[in-house]
Amino acid sequence: MSETPTPVEAYGRWVAETDGDWGEDALHSAHRQFIDTLAVMVPGAAEPVTHKAMALARQWGSGPVRAVGFADTLSAPMAAMVNGTAGHALDFDDNFDPPKGHSSTVLVPAILAVADLEGLSGAACLDAYIAGLQIQGRVGQALNPYHRDRGWHATATTGAVGAAAAVARLLKLDGEAAGRAISISTSMAAGFMSQFGTMTKPLHAGLAAKAGVMAGYFAREGITAGRHTLDGRTGMNTLMVGPDLKTLRARLENPDHGHSLRFEMDHIGDPLLITEHAFRVKRFPNCGAAHRAMDGVLDLITQQRLGADDIAEVHVHAPRVHFNNLMYTAPETGLGAKFSMEYALACLIATGKCTLADFTDEAVRRPDVRALFDRIHRHPVDALEGHCPTEVVVLLKDGVELTSTVTMPRGSKPAPFSDAEYWQKFESCTAPHMTETDRAALAAALKGLRRADSIDDLAASYGRALDTGDRA
Repeated sequence: MSETPTPVEAYGRWVAETDGDWGEDALHSAHRQFIDTLAVMVPGAAEPVTHKAMALARQWGSGPVRAVGFADTLSAPMAAMVNGTAGHALDFDDNFDPPKGHSSTVLVPAILAVADLEGLSGAACLDAYIAGLQIQGRVGQALNPYHRDRGWHATATTGAVGAAAAVARLLKLDGEAAGRAISISTSMAAGFMSQFGTMTKPLHAGLAAKAGVMAGYFAREGITAGRHTLDGRTGMNTLMVGPDLKTLRARLENPDHGHSLRFEMDHIGDPLLITEHAFRVKRFPNCGAAHRAMDGVLDLITQQRLGADDIAEVHVHAPRVHFNNLMYTAPETGLGAKFSMEYALACLIATGKCTLADFTDEAVRRPDVRALFDRIHRHPVDALEGHCPTEVVVLLKDGVELTSTVTMPRGSKPAPFSDAEYWQKFESCTAPHMTETDRAALAAALKGLRRADSIDDLAASYGRALDTGDRA
């Protein structure tokens, strides 16, 4: 390895050599994200995109590794692909701000696939999760905010790198090999926001998880890779931010979430990003860019006991980047509705709630909900998210004006979910698809993850053919 390491080499060395003394807060947080991710994977396994991915995975790679909701077993890369797709199919999985992506729905499937194949412990899974998340976050901080703002889906791009780092940690690769795993993953890191509202969007998470698994094993096998795939003239930062990278870096002031357009190499593990930033765990099953406005509207209509007949107009003032994510103003499908500010707020106003059942094609076509779209008005603000809270102004038909300002949504670090709320979400997600006995077994295996010598009980619990419409 060179005297002056590249980010690829520095991150590989850190993954291999960091002592893993993470602390109770980090371990507790990681454990909760396994609970949240498995919770949303179960109903996600029932989604058409997951069935289609599974149908092909059966043809492409049988093996001993289990997938959520299906009796078939697969190769590790195929299981990671199916599980990652299931985890992201409903857009109910967490967000992590340093990479501006959905981290757990990539990391957890990759980790579970390797741990199932290799017979590894629950503690090893949590350790790999924290290490992989740290590297994903560091890469995301070097690419953002412009990477996401310019249309890359960071779940797919930075997710592949984080998953490769997690797998390298699980496989106990040395620093040189772990660096190669990270480098190899960049050649499989891709995904555009132009896929939002289609089945390919959740597939991005599955493909990133698969990429991480493959990169780790490719590196273990001795496949070589470039040293400058993160930071070189044709590296990830230049290609996935733009040729004006240096200009953007020079003018970046007071960025959000540690976004610096630089690869942190002097203090890779300090601060630990899992505790420094925490997660945005989702209260609603749609794009998180809508959640600040949704919290504001729901607070107002609940406190004031408002219905659709009371409201004349709703004005949403929010960062332009949020509206960029919410590109459907009058969606026609459940997938499109997940990326619509108008649908999210209209659903809350018309029904007082926004749940998984509200994102079917039939639900999106409800006349009473669609009639409200024209009352909802967008006001994009050209400012970073951290400098621009979302302000919702509700004008009532009697002339009264109500305002709510939300800086961070429920489920984020300033307003975190309790452990009880994690389990409530688990119950609401899994109950329609699992028997009480099977649900209790999965919950018990998740609760015991930190002490488990292997994940066999957990994989056996999620690997049963669930009530997803597919009895393989």
